[in-house]
Amino acid sequence: MIRVLFVCMGNVCRSPMAQGIMQKLLEQHDLDDQVLVDSAGTHAYHLGRSPDPRAILAAQARGIDIRHLRARQAEPRDLKEFDLVLVMDEQNYDTLSFICTDPAQREKIGYLLDYAPHFATRTVPDPYYGGDMGFEKVMDMLEDACLGLLRHLQDRYLRRGL
Repeated sequence: MIRVLFVCMGNVCRSPMAQGIMQKLLEQHDLDDQVLVDSAGTHAYHLGRSPDPRAILAAQARGIDIRHLRARQAEPRDLKEFDLVLVMDEQNYDTLSFICTDPAQREKIGYLLDYAPHFATRTVPDPYYGGDMGFEKVMDMLEDACLGLLRHLQDRYLRRGL
């Protein structure tokens, strides 16, 4: 089983949206028994809360239900347990790199948008303080990146039977 963790700041917008998108893609490709996805935040602002209502609505509009997800904070053990830890921005990357005590595990940390190289940025903007349209833009970016991630996982891990 390949384990992927999506990380943003509060775990109520970008990372649960990415988790929902990726879970749907895995189910559509009959890979949900080979890849486990989860999400977390670098900060404890929203522990135990549901995703932002705007994130829930943006996901629902695309047939994705994230209402059941609950915010949690990323921990050092996540870097041991997950094969890929994909962040939404540089601040998330720096925070995870700081809490990572094993240099080998630091190599697991990457940017989700690296799987959508046609974007001129590695940063998924945080829609939390913006309007509803920001959530739609972020969903578009996350969908592109998750499709790229799916192709990467298929090519690198799943076709070899790992």
